Amino acid sequence: MFRKLLVPVDLSGRPKRAVEVARDLALETDGKVTLLHVIQTLDLPFEELADFYGRLEARAAERMDELAAPLRAAGVAFQRQVSYGRRAEEIVEYAEENDVDLIVLTSHRVNLEDPGAGWATMSYKVAILAQCPVLLVKGPS
Repeated sequence: MFRKLLVPVDLSGRPKRAVEVARDLALETDGKVTLLHVIQTLDLPFEELADFYGRLEARAAERMDELAAPLRAAGVAFQRQVSYGRRAEEIVEYAEENDVDLIVLTSHRVNLEDPGAGWATMSYKVAILAQCPVLLVKGPS
């Protein structure tokens, strides 16, 4: 059912578990995983910051290569993609334009004493805005 899986990643260690979950799902369905990193752009002309963005993109490619290790080891087809813009909007747009079947996304655990505090997070925005199913993988407490 879920053959085209999208895993939005940042440069921290948090997406590791989401990549592992996507790997397991892809193995069951002979699916393909896309690791997507969105570089948040600043409100300045892109050309003025081209070198800066280039360094960020190179760093993202290195990190995504590290994150792809479980996919590579399991023989799961994958690709890396870097996009520019607002993170939540770019993720949702990428999923829509590429007919993604499932977004597998790392999310924080909700503080049950203040459950409304995390509603402005990127994972919440993606879960609400995406037109396809979204699987939120909870991180450690």
